[in-house]
Amino acid sequence: MAASLHGIWSASCMLKFVFLFMLLNTTCQAQLSTTYYDTSCPNALNTIRTAIRSAIAADRRMAGSLIRLHFHDCFGCDASILLDESPSIQSEKTAFANDNSARGYNVIDNAKSAVERVCPGVVSCADIMAVAARDASAYVGGPSWAVKLGRRDSTTASRSLANTDLPGFGDSLETLIAMFDRKGLNARDMVALSGSHTIGQAQCFTFRDRIYSNSSNIDPGFATTRRRNCPVNSGDANLVPLDLVTPNSFDNNYFRNLMQRRGLLQSDQVLFSGGATDSIVSEYSRNNSPFREDFASAMIKMGDIDPLIGSAGQIRRICSAPN
Repeated sequence: MAASLHGIWSASCMLKFVFLFMLLNTTCQAQLSTTYYDTSCPNALNTIRTAIRSAIAADRRMAGSLIRLHFHDCFGCDASILLDESPSIQSEKTAFANDNSARGYNVIDNAKSAVERVCPGVVSCADIMAVAARDASAYVGGPSWAVKLGRRDSTTASRSLANTDLPGFGDSLETLIAMFDRKGLNARDMVALSGSHTIGQAQCFTFRDRIYSNSSNIDPGFATTRRRNCPVNSGDANLVPLDLVTPNSFDNNYFRNLMQRRGLLQSDQVLFSGGATDSIVSEYSRNNSPFREDFASAMIKMGDIDPLIGSAGQIRRICSAPN
């Protein structure tokens, strides 16, 4: 009887050990890694880089657009922003912060097609966006970083979540800090990521109220200059550079602009308006190195926001629709 009980106990312990081992092994496998495709698709990163460089060479503005696209997806990091409208999907492309504004979808589609020719069904659209943002930054003189990979793609999207989760061009500093905090990003991460506005352009409707407000937090000469391309009653879609001085170079001039009350968007200027982030803006304006380092770190941190890993989601064959 004792021997029988001992055998049952031993078998039970062995089953628990096997279960624990499988659980730990699954957990270890379901982690993002910079070497994720080294074996399964060793040419993936070079293939993506070639597609991104070609796109930015043809349209310099695309660098800022690709960084922004990754950011707008990464309050989720699952490529849900790439999904088109369908009977079962409310596309995030038509969320307020994205509608007629977010761009670069075709660049990601082209990069995906190129990767599919090299190793079909292996590399996710979410990972392609993460790599594209890094390559876009590096191409225009910004920092580079080791991208953690292994995300999988969502099979659905949420326009309502995009509407509530994404920052707006008129948000207050307190609102912005709270929104980033909910995603695990601190105030320093937020200021560093906002520095991507050193490149890219904005539509007239996003800054019209600011340049016609005659308030004390905008330089009068700057406001006058910006009114030339943004009439008071028309031209909503007119584009102007976020940084007039070095619009195509990834540098720290954005922060110098803020200190001179020349932030184009209200959500930019609030970063230097007598609040909690003034000291960070001042530091970055004096020295480009900490900005570059913090931007790279914040992009890595942002890429860790709620990714689908392991067996969750899927690897989409095309980025605009689920398999």
